[in-house]
Amino acid sequence: MRLDSFLPFLRWGRVYNRETFVRDAVAALIITMMMIPQSLAYALLAGLPPQLGLYASMLPLLLYALVGSSGALSVGPFAISSIMTATALSVAFPESRTEDYLVGAVVLALSSGIMLLMFGLLRLGFLSNFLSFPVITGFISASAVVIAASQIGNLTGLEVSGGNLLAMFSDLGLHGINLYTLGLGVVAVLMLYFLPGGIKKLSTFLRFTAFWADILSKSTPILVMCLSVLVVVQFDLQQKIAVVGVIPQGLPALHLPDFNALDWSAERWQGLIGSAALISLIGYVSALSVAQSFAAKRRQRINPNQEAIGLGLANLASGVSGAFPISASMSRSAVSFKAGAQTPAAGAFAALAIGLSTVFMTPLLYYVPIASLAAMILMAIISLVDVAAIKRVWSYNRSDFAALTLTALVTLIQGVEFGLISGVILSIMLYLYRSSTPHIAVIGKIPGTEHFRNRLRHKVELSDKIISMRIDASLYFANARVLEDEVNSLIAQYPEANHMVLQCSSISDIDTSALESLRSVDRHLRDAGIQFHLSEVKGPVMDQLLRSDFIATLSGKVFISHYLAWEELS
Repeated sequence: MRLDSFLPFLRWGRVYNRETFVRDAVAALIITMMMIPQSLAYALLAGLPPQLGLYASMLPLLLYALVGSSGALSVGPFAISSIMTATALSVAFPESRTEDYLVGAVVLALSSGIMLLMFGLLRLGFLSNFLSFPVITGFISASAVVIAASQIGNLTGLEVSGGNLLAMFSDLGLHGINLYTLGLGVVAVLMLYFLPGGIKKLSTFLRFTAFWADILSKSTPILVMCLSVLVVVQFDLQQKIAVVGVIPQGLPALHLPDFNALDWSAERWQGLIGSAALISLIGYVSALSVAQSFAAKRRQRINPNQEAIGLGLANLASGVSGAFPISASMSRSAVSFKAGAQTPAAGAFAALAIGLSTVFMTPLLYYVPIASLAAMILMAIISLVDVAAIKRVWSYNRSDFAALTLTALVTLIQGVEFGLISGVILSIMLYLYRSSTPHIAVIGKIPGTEHFRNRLRHKVELSDKIISMRIDASLYFANARVLEDEVNSLIAQYPEANHMVLQCSSISDIDTSALESLRSVDRHLRDAGIQFHLSEVKGPVMDQLLRSDFIATLSGKVFISHYLAWEELS
């Protein structure tokens, strides 16, 4: 296998030119302006020191640029991963010791990285298919609500803790509201909501291109952060409200913590590793969906396994940097795509810019209000509540809507981990129920054609001698008995029939249990004086049947088309 399939930068690096560099550099500049305040905010959301957000935005981006395949994907701190990290740490360390939290975050990042690497190297990406669209929609929408609720404390100065709504609001009182914090937070929210539209209109009035008008509107978080700092300094508010405080200047030291120095139980390790599995799974699914959507717009291809490897190495790099699990931000990726990012080098340039900022600009971040960062989190997660998708699920399938609703409710009441697990379990149960009760139809010939359709939906010709039936599912242990029951019912309804033909055009697989059920059907029909025939059997299914003696002992024949069976047996 070619080396550039494992290291995609060898492929796009051969054709990298000045125009591509300019596009990537412009996108990197814009992403850096978004990423600095977001990384600080998402670190706080994870319950960790703000500088860890910066640390998670440097080396991980460089490694992803080497092995990732998506040019638009903005890897780094992600709201859902951060809230899941906070939940996992609060459960593992109820005593809330900072040093344990720091080590726990590294364990989560390293574990997530290893699992994602296994996903890619062992081609286990299919495991992400267990997260259905309704489950993901319900989980992300409810997680957004939990994230929003978690920021009430930062916006008001109240004490808010817990990983679900019940825990957050059980002891919440209004007597401790800090009016300075509340005022600054409300103003920041309003600015983040209204300023982008105002900046875009002003840019259009000044005859800027639509591209630059859109890009300038996306720089609102930096503007809000700078104005907030000016307000804090001008009115000497650092003693009255919570600010970011001292951020260590310089690049992170790359090392692993001394795990042996901590008193950790086996249950604590197991809890963190289980949480890491869920974090890596939801992070991979969300990042892959974003990468594929942008790749489709450029008629490019994303390798799911390669993306898992890229995200895995990025998480390992985050762990080595002393940070927390990361994924790809949907909002930043959208901005990166609109800004014209062509290759993963855009992420590498952003990492270098953030590195320079960490070396030279961290003293300026001292006065950034926590309330402003909370406002940025709120505005960033608004788009995660996909009301349109929820309406579509409700209109299309009520069972899927039940899975969405249960996932959302459990996430809100019990927390993000329980919500995700319950959604996956319910999705599997719904699938088993649906596949165990397949649609079975008695079919007849449409007059003047060779086509056969359901007698209940179309005007068809039926024969007293032939019972024609179709099952719209593969046959396996969970639905094999349903076929037997339907055959017994049809025998009673058609007492003059001497042939039964099972149209197999919708059957893609027959397992051993189903094969035994087919043998039983053939025996019962033979005892009733009816021959059992098959029609339109797919090649792979026929190969399976020929490995047994079923075809040789079948009382009837196998027809290449249902029409030929009809013509011969009528």
